[in-house]
Amino acid sequence: MKKTTMKKRKKIFTVSIILTLLLSIGIFLVYTFFYNINHLPQGDFLSESTSPDGTYTIKTYICPRRGRENSFAVRAELIINSEPNKIKNIYWDYRVNEANITWEDEETVIINKHKLTLPYDKYDWRN
Repeated sequence: MKKTTMKKRKKIFTVSIILTLLLSIGIFLVYTFFYNINHLPQGDFLSESTSPDGTYTIKTYICPRRGRENSFAVRAELIINSEPNKIKNIYWDYRVNEANITWEDEETVIINKHKLTLPYDKYDWRN
């Protein structure tokens, strides 16, 4: 009797571990591919702006959105000019087709009325 109880417990434990791992992997994949700002479409080049002191460059791209609404999205990437290979997405807005970039100072930029302090802030319409 004890052997079958131990086998059942072991089986339940193993199934629980496998289900937990599968759920964790699923959550990770959904976040990575649907909510992470670093996995956005490339888009077509729209504009470029450099900070007043030349530290940062922001390039914007327009991305056509397929689906029911056929609207556009704008993506902006930040380039730290001292590290040109280090590019990161800092802006993702939906239902817009232009990027108005204004620099308040060397580290503060306003993109379509969204204020970002560089290099850490990001704007993502989904959040």
